[in-house]
Amino acid sequence: MVETRALSSRLRRIVLRVDDPAALGVRPAGDSALGVYFTPDDHPDGEGRNYSVRHHDGPLVTLDIALHAGGPGITWATEASIGHRVVLDHARSWYRPPSHAQWQLLVCDLSGLPAAARIVETLPHPARTTLIVEVPTADDLSYLPRRDDVTVLPRLGTGNGMRPSALADAVRDHRIPPEPGYCWFAGEAAESRTVRKHLRSLGWERDHYDITGYWRADSEAWDARFAEAGDAALTVYERALADGKDEKLAFEEFDEVCERIGL
Repeated sequence: MVETRALSSRLRRIVLRVDDPAALGVRPAGDSALGVYFTPDDHPDGEGRNYSVRHHDGPLVTLDIALHAGGPGITWATEASIGHRVVLDHARSWYRPPSHAQWQLLVCDLSGLPAAARIVETLPHPARTTLIVEVPTADDLSYLPRRDDVTVLPRLGTGNGMRPSALADAVRDHRIPPEPGYCWFAGEAAESRTVRKHLRSLGWERDHYDITGYWRADSEAWDARFAEAGDAALTVYERALADGKDEKLAFEEFDEVCERIGL
């Protein structure tokens, strides 16, 4: 770690110097993310969290982290100091708008704000784009880049672990243009499921959306239920990958099973 500072009361910036950038393979997409494992001797599948890459310049990786109520990730983000070392792994991204999309709908809560900001920065000019963003207060919106060709529709005071999220309702209420488009979503997992089902009900094909749950309300209770009943869903996911299906389709089949068994 070479830098750490507060961007606001709810966002903290951490800059890491990567020992072997080529081996890590940070993705260039706007919602590029990394798994951060908090102690150097942790196995990559041990205690860790995924964070969005806000900037990437050679060996330097900048993570902007949304702070919420408790957890090992927040402890690390607020207490770690310059010189602290972590394990980085599982570089990934989801944002893949098709080339023929004539407009984009970006949707996120505070957890997806850093990725949304990077996507907005890297959109082509002009961009016919709407961003629906759910944050605690209007002050959080100052983090976003300003562009005349990006319309920002804020939802204030809902979601983000404080109240029920309004993101799925906002997507359902949004007027969908008739031309081919693309939707990117980053927020609470249950809301992501509702948004995905809504777009599918409109006849959208999978290459026109990337819907990702960045966190889960009541995650400890969900994890406990999954430990008891989730083997069937995992079997479906592994079989889908073995049959040559891509990760997006495999995850959707996994999520359908999870919904059927009450997860």
